[in-house]
Amino acid sequence: MSLFDDQACIGTSAARDMQSVVDLIPVTPSIDQLGRIIASVAAPAFLLGAVAAFISVLISRINRVIDRSQFIHGIPESDASRSFLKADLPRLRQRAVFLNRSLYCAVIAAILTALIVIIAFVSALLHFAHEYGVAILFMAAMVMFCASLIDLARETRIALHDNDLRI
Repeated sequence: MSLFDDQACIGTSAARDMQSVVDLIPVTPSIDQLGRIIASVAAPAFLLGAVAAFISVLISRINRVIDRSQFIHGIPESDASRSFLKADLPRLRQRAVFLNRSLYCAVIAAILTALIVIIAFVSALLHFAHEYGVAILFMAAMVMFCASLIDLARETRIALHDNDLRI
């Protein structure tokens, strides 16, 4: 056997090894498959945008409650004309609790929705069935979003008080 025969055997062996590695790599999705994936994640992407806007609203409301609470804490005990506002502190504390819980639920809903988009792309790339997992994540995201809305509704019920209109 000559030197050329040895190199040919090594070249053939390397080609076979390379082919087995290539066989392990999943086939990339076609343009049509990517189009279907993007279409299927369009609704979760819009939901994610809506939840992000909702989180912004919640943060604004929390900041307003905190500002109001700090203002009331800054009223001196000697100011009899505004001392009645100190009675609002428990109400503001309850509003902050509802808003904080609402924000927490909304953030979890956003994370679950983002996971839906990620799983849809990864499962399409790796050719995994993902329908059940995505359905469960979507239902969980909707439950958390509904819980967030319920807490916002509870906060809204106690938000406006007669003392808010006196100043």
